[in-house]
Amino acid sequence: MIKKILITFSLLYLAAIWLAYLLQYLPVYIPIYVPGYISVLSAITFLMYAWDKRQAKRSSHKKVNRTPERTLQLLALFGGWPGALLAQQLLRHKSQKRRFIVVLWLCSLINVGAVGSLLYYLV
Repeated sequence: MIKKILITFSLLYLAAIWLAYLLQYLPVYIPIYVPGYISVLSAITFLMYAWDKRQAKRSSHKKVNRTPERTLQLLALFGGWPGALLAQQLLRHKSQKRRFIVVLWLCSLINVGAVGSLLYYLV
């Protein structure tokens, strides 16, 4: 149940950002790079999670370089949190570590709050 909610929340956020841009609810001086930035960074974050999941599976056989958790968390903080939530749920990666989940949720809340307050004051 929670898995579907998190996936839906992530996809709805991305869709809302693009819809607001396409319907011109965003101020004129906010160009396409805002929704584009969030979408591209989410895709990069998703790919980083997939890469780390692949490396984690390979690490049981030999020594491999893993992506540091801090890197994944920074990608989420800088706007890639929809991709992080999608990857966490779809790939089942980093979904058991409580500390990591809490930090990811904090990154998500900070981003949603920042975008919400930015839109509130700009519109």
